[in-house]
Amino acid sequence: MKNINKFETFFNSYEERISQVLKNLDKRKLFQSAELIEKTIKKNKTIFVCGNGGSHAIANHYVCDYFKVLSQETNLEVKIKSLCSDDALISAISNDFSYDEVFSYQAQRLMEKDDILILISSSGNSKNIKKVLQFTNKKKLKTIGLCAFGGGYLKKKSTIPIYSKINNYGISEDINHIIMHMIMQYIKIYNLTKKNKTPIL
Repeated sequence: MKNINKFETFFNSYEERISQVLKNLDKRKLFQSAELIEKTIKKNKTIFVCGNGGSHAIANHYVCDYFKVLSQETNLEVKIKSLCSDDALISAISNDFSYDEVFSYQAQRLMEKDDILILISSSGNSKNIKKVLQFTNKKKLKTIGLCAFGGGYLKKKSTIPIYSKINNYGISEDINHIIMHMIMQYIKIYNLTKKNKTPIL
């Protein structure tokens, strides 16, 4: 291939950048997030997730992995809902009110005491993210905010902000996907019903 050297150079640069961002993540906040998620599950409360675009897809992926995978070989029964999953409802709220309200409108009716919300936004400044975060803060509901670029409103106002220092949407979404899987697997490993089973990563 004519451009294999160019591709290898690009690949190595991309891999190095992801590794650098991962190393710079605040491990304390990652641990606090894992503790909050695990505590919420064990209290039989609900985890809500939301985001736009690629983050919308990651929010829905949370439901798949936390609802199904986390329950395998553990006693954990996760209650989790993506505020991005009901297309008909989202279009109705957008059409009749505003897309800015698609998350807050649902959160106001669904979230209860001790539920938590995971918000995913590379910029941290999406209007619908701001609006639902204003609601959760007013109700004193805890939040985990995954953000990048400057962090924006999400970094400032989340209970536990997880900030990725990167100005690239693709890499920020890669990192947020890794965070989603990493915390889920961490919680699973330490809740295995067969305590003598060696965790496989």
